[in-house]
Amino acid sequence: MSRLKSSAAEALHDVLADGITLAVGGFGLSGIPADLIEAVRDSGVKELTVVSNNMGVDGKGLGILIEAGQVRKVIASYVGENKLFAEQYLAGVLEVEFTPQGTLAERLRAGGAGIPAFYTKTGVGTLVAEGKPHEVFDGETYIRERAILADVALVHAHTADTDGNLLYRYTARNFNPVVATAGAVTVAEAEVIVEPGALDPNHIVTPGVYVQQLVQASTRIKDIEQRTVRPRTELVNN
Repeated sequence: MSRLKSSAAEALHDVLADGITLAVGGFGLSGIPADLIEAVRDSGVKELTVVSNNMGVDGKGLGILIEAGQVRKVIASYVGENKLFAEQYLAGVLEVEFTPQGTLAERLRAGGAGIPAFYTKTGVGTLVAEGKPHEVFDGETYIRERAILADVALVHAHTADTDGNLLYRYTARNFNPVVATAGAVTVAEAEVIVEPGALDPNHIVTPGVYVQQLVQASTRIKDIEQRTVRPRTELVNN
């Protein structure tokens, strides 16, 4: 059954509401569902809890939701690239739940797998562990982390078929696959969309059973958070 919709706005029309938890794939500005994020902004929903590795940068990625005043709480592993995010956090405007990067990925994966909680050594003895149950296994102390199951998940894929089966490329594969499984409703955008049967089943990363809505991603420049290159060395003829 085709999941394909005509636009990001149409795909999100019946699934967005004030106060929902929104999980968003991508890694910085790499592999983010930019069209879907813009559609969330344009919808005007507010009081969102956003779960993502980070919140993009000022004016780009999830940063546009912060600028629009739509975000109440963020669950993320990193703040540093977004000045407004940091300012609002320090001013007490945004509630922020810091989660180690690997723990965040596992919380999303666990949510998608129907596992309500798990134990990890990461964060033991730090602020991350405050208020969380501790348990000793084989002489080592672990803390219990709750899984994350979002109301809506937004992901970016490189290739999809109209049944919602997804393939990712490079850095986009870091968080998009676990986010895709962690949404009660998952909406995907894809750069290339093909008919069913065109994808090799052995290469599919996210099966279409996890995806409820699909849209064609627009062609756009893929931004880079920080471009670092070596100075060009001119060749000298001797």
